[in-house]
Amino acid sequence: MDSSKDLKPLRDSVHATLVRVTRSVNTLANEDLQFQRTVHPSVATRLDQNTDRLLDLARGVLKSSSKFTAQREPRLEDVDDVEIQWKGVLDVIDSLLEKSDTCLDEYTGLVKRKDAPTGESGRDLKRSKPTTTGLDWSMKRANILKPQNTFEKKIDNFESGPWKPLITTKPHAQTPLDASMAISVNDDGRPQYEHPYKQEITEMQYPEHVFQSREPIEYAPMEETKAVWVDSYEGVLEMLEELKKATEIAIDLEHHDFRSYTGLLSLMQISTREKDWIVDTLVPWRHKLEVLNEVFADPKIVKVLHGAFMDIIWLQRDLGLYVVGLFDTFYASTVLQYSGKSLAFLLKKFVDFDADKKYQLADWRLRPLPEEMFYYARSDTHFLLYIYDMLRNELAQLATQSSSDGNPIDRVIKKSKEVSLQRYEHSVCDAETGAGNRGWHAVLTKSSTVYDGEQFAVYKAVHKWRDDVARQEDESPVFIMTQQVLSNIARIVPTDPKALWSLLESNAQRLRTRLGELFEVIKEAKARGANGPTMLQFFRQSSSDKVQPPLADKPAVAAAVEDAEPLGIEELKSDRSQLWGDVALNSAMDGTSKARPVDNQEMIPLYTVPLGALTQEPPKTTAPPPKPAAKQDAEPAPVPEEGGFTLRAGRKRKADDADTEPSPPKAESASDSEMDDQSPAAADEAEQPEAEAQSEGEADAQTEKPDPKPAKQRKTRKAKKPKAQAKAKQTLTDDACPSESTDPQQQPADDEQPFDYSAASSVLRAPRGGHGNASGDGDGKRGRRGKAAFDPYAKKSGDAPQGARKMNYEKAGRTATFKK
Repeated sequence: MDSSKDLKPLRDSVHATLVRVTRSVNTLANEDLQFQRTVHPSVATRLDQNTDRLLDLARGVLKSSSKFTAQREPRLEDVDDVEIQWKGVLDVIDSLLEKSDTCLDEYTGLVKRKDAPTGESGRDLKRSKPTTTGLDWSMKRANILKPQNTFEKKIDNFESGPWKPLITTKPHAQTPLDASMAISVNDDGRPQYEHPYKQEITEMQYPEHVFQSREPIEYAPMEETKAVWVDSYEGVLEMLEELKKATEIAIDLEHHDFRSYTGLLSLMQISTREKDWIVDTLVPWRHKLEVLNEVFADPKIVKVLHGAFMDIIWLQRDLGLYVVGLFDTFYASTVLQYSGKSLAFLLKKFVDFDADKKYQLADWRLRPLPEEMFYYARSDTHFLLYIYDMLRNELAQLATQSSSDGNPIDRVIKKSKEVSLQRYEHSVCDAETGAGNRGWHAVLTKSSTVYDGEQFAVYKAVHKWRDDVARQEDESPVFIMTQQVLSNIARIVPTDPKALWSLLESNAQRLRTRLGELFEVIKEAKARGANGPTMLQFFRQSSSDKVQPPLADKPAVAAAVEDAEPLGIEELKSDRSQLWGDVALNSAMDGTSKARPVDNQEMIPLYTVPLGALTQEPPKTTAPPPKPAAKQDAEPAPVPEEGGFTLRAGRKRKADDADTEPSPPKAESASDSEMDDQSPAAADEAEQPEAEAQSEGEADAQTEKPDPKPAKQRKTRKAKKPKAQAKAKQTLTDDACPSESTDPQQQPADDEQPFDYSAASSVLRAPRGGHGNASGDGDGKRGRRGKAAFDPYAKKSGDAPQGARKMNYEKAGRTATFKK
């Protein structure tokens, strides 16, 4: 009988009924019912009766739906509660519709259940992901009896000293067990037993078929193979005999860590080419599973795992098993540079199998194991050997190509050996320093909250109390108290047990009996923290202890470090440079810094220049020295011995100074000698003219080039210079050549006349030519030195660029920007 045909008439009938009800509701919503109540009392009575009837129906639907969907039932006492509890009503209805949709799809065959495989085989086996949004809460956090309470060998969470491996015999040993159980010091400075199979793993030579490319062995269909549930020691021995015949086996583990302090290895999946085993590792005699080392430590059998870093640790910690001959498919996908490296990615790539990874979060302590979880656990190893074949072939093909990194398979094997050599260590929690894998140091370094002295002491005390309770009851610290609750207690510091109880979560009923104990811990920590270090001071001190001062061997520096007072919480500036260490900074010279005193030898020397070095003229190395002249006999000006110094402008060096003799004095111009003879008052007057004329004349004097014409013609042309140029020349020469002689006996002949400033042409209001012509007429037609002045409009034509046309709104004069 076709179920879809039976469902269609019912679905059509329900759909038509819902349409009619929806139309009636919309029609009633458009009516003014309050007006009808007022006008017609009989209508009001009927409306109240229908309201009570609909409210009773809604209560019944919500009650039954909440049980089916595991949602909280909203209480509807009257009509107003519908609006108040509307969010809860929507949650129940949405969950009900989702489950109904899922059930209809399964009923019609549109979606098939995972635990009911039918007629599919080979690589055509595909499982679509379920439509449910998440895992049922009972599968995530099952409320069951703790299986560790039934173990024959109890778990000791307070065990001190180095963790001793559980292994009692050592199959396939190259070194005897007693000789391989030496104690060494780990990276943290604590004693640690050596890895029992360290030599066997390090010196192992993998079988030749691992490096060869072979035809992949097709996996058997899951419905044609057996998945054996192993929960007895006899079943383990039977499985062991079959595993010894294999050359490769696939292994995977399922772990639970929410209701145990160290965690529980809950399930082990092992597969060969023909068969799958699901081993229950929560049995009371679990320590007897050590017998599997006869296969796990056999170097002739390759053990294929994916992401085996934690699997290696769990096998050592709970079962005393060690893996020799590991091939980690995670590192194989890494070497092959796949875009994805998870097992789900490899299953989809090579098998086209959709793995539902939501069961990774399931509570694997459940017994009997639900069928869906059993199917998921089996699929993790059933296809893994086929994936291993595909990866091995790609690695072998890649090995034929030249690579600077070596053989790809060798790189995978090297990484796999490193994973196999991992060792389990005890969970450590140092209450004072926060060190250890269970400590608070790593958590607070990432936290954005800054605690003062009392809060910091409370945080450390409550953290230690939580860790101690978790060890006693064999629970995870997060199960005892979440990190958020711990932070709230430290931040608020409750003053009474009632305030403390309000900070705990709703599921903290188990702490009710320990509430007084926890409050006493908080009170004692608060009293200690009043004079204790703050969080910032602690981390600052711990960081300074790790970095040794470079000058700690000097007594003065060591005493300064010991006498340094701790800074307050508000002072966040460090007294010590993280880059330069204890070397004093410049601020220490004037005593304004809080840095420790340092000797002068420890300071960074500043670059200093002799006081008279900047006032002396640098020696000329490229040009020969000029012939001596009479005015060069004068001694240079003395350099002041103390106080500041003045950086004087050096005398401008011209091109002809080094190659030609000095020119004779100029008769018709203000010569250099006359400028030198002027008094300081005259020099001040020379600086009076407008800035525009001075800058123009100064630039002309500095950029003048040697003229190849005779000296007489040069003298005549220089005599015609404007007064601004002469004044600029005078000022420059007076400042640049203070060492030249100013004796009147060395001045030129008396026939030279000083420049007449009153008869000079105006520089500020000069013609458009700017400098006048060579003859001094200033007509503007000729530029300086007889050259024609540049006219931008001289070559204006139809082909040349045209200027912008003046717009009608433009007006001459100042723009509106400068108007007040």
